[in-house]
Amino acid sequence: MSTLQDVMAQLELAGTAQNRKVYARHGAAVPMFGVSYKDLGRIAKPLKTDHSLAAELWDSGNHDARVLALRLADASAVSKTRARRWLRDVDNYILAEGLGGLLAQSPKARELSDEWRDSPSEWPASVGWFIVACTAEQADLWSTGDLRALVTEIEAEIGERPNRVRHEMNGALIAIGLRDEGVRRMVLETAGRLGPTQVDHGETGCKTPDIAPYIDRTLAHRAKVAARRAAKADAKKKAGA
Repeated sequence: MSTLQDVMAQLELAGTAQNRKVYARHGAAVPMFGVSYKDLGRIAKPLKTDHSLAAELWDSGNHDARVLALRLADASAVSKTRARRWLRDVDNYILAEGLGGLLAQSPKARELSDEWRDSPSEWPASVGWFIVACTAEQADLWSTGDLRALVTEIEAEIGERPNRVRHEMNGALIAIGLRDEGVRRMVLETAGRLGPTQVDHGETGCKTPDIAPYIDRTLAHRAKVAARRAAKADAKKKAGA
């Protein structure tokens, strides 16, 4: 079993000065080693899910260790107390989306999203809306009525919310638009009235996607994947006939 010291040593060895510069432009703060996502994946793979180690990594305060912690944590084991405590440590969108992605897999996903979306602070609201973006297509979490209410809320508030919250609201609109044709029509009409979402991405190459084209591309990709699977299944059926 790997110890915190073992993993921290691996992270330090994998870090580079260039990655530290890049991550700093994305808002990550020291201490950090600057570990690439490829190397984070390599380090995470043999560790698998290790909730205790994840907690230790997060408590180290190191940015790379916290990113890794969110990969190793067991979403079903994250208590609301721990989720709130980790949220208090979030100070950049990398950790905000990492935490939101983890909690989206938790039984508490809807409850935490409802708790945080309306926060006036950038990171709690960002995590809350990112959970929406990750779960909007789950009918057991959100009814179409719930989603329509969220679309109405986004249209009314997005222009006044903090920078990164606007980006996550934009992503939530895309995810909601993928749910079904009826809700998609409302999303596209809303996007048409709002126009492009204005987000300052600083000295990075990141962009906030335009809603309608992104939905169209995603639906087209899904249709191609479904067609390939159907053709593969048909060929397998014929081969076995």
